[in-house]
Amino acid sequence: MRLKKLEREQVRVKYGGRCAYCGIELGARWHADHLEPVTRELISKQNPNGTWRLDSGKPLKPENDHIGNMMPACVPCNISKGGQSLEGWRLWIARHVNSLNLYQPTYRLAKAYGLIVETAEPVVFYFEKVTNDQHSRTSDPILGADGTRHPGRPEDGNSASGQALATAQP
Repeated sequence: MRLKKLEREQVRVKYGGRCAYCGIELGARWHADHLEPVTRELISKQNPNGTWRLDSGKPLKPENDHIGNMMPACVPCNISKGGQSLEGWRLWIARHVNSLNLYQPTYRLAKAYGLIVETAEPVVFYFEKVTNDQHSRTSDPILGADGTRHPGRPEDGNSASGQALATAQP
């Protein structure tokens, strides 16, 4: 879906001009991400010089291609998420610390010197924190102000545990 200028601005300000996932302030270059992926078919095409390229084709989940499913995202978050579901991406992020411990000597060294401290905190996205803050002022911890259920929150037991998330120390 190609957003009109006004629709794009509506998506950008949805979380105060911040990335819905990491919370960083959005700059001039940001993406409008599908929270529930649209996922497009890939088509192999041969270039005139004989090399091949992949083009994206028709959406496989066109029902997800609407403005209500759009989230403001910084470029790194949108590229990282790709076509994953939110819960799939949450698990993927949570598993990164284990990979860093196994394959990155620099990470292990920084951890040994106390520059990085790993926690067992779950992966919670910025929009969930903002939504939770709004809901802490309501009587129902799971239902949002809009009356809809928000899965993946710690309250309903569906959040992915980071098991060993890292935070850098100043």
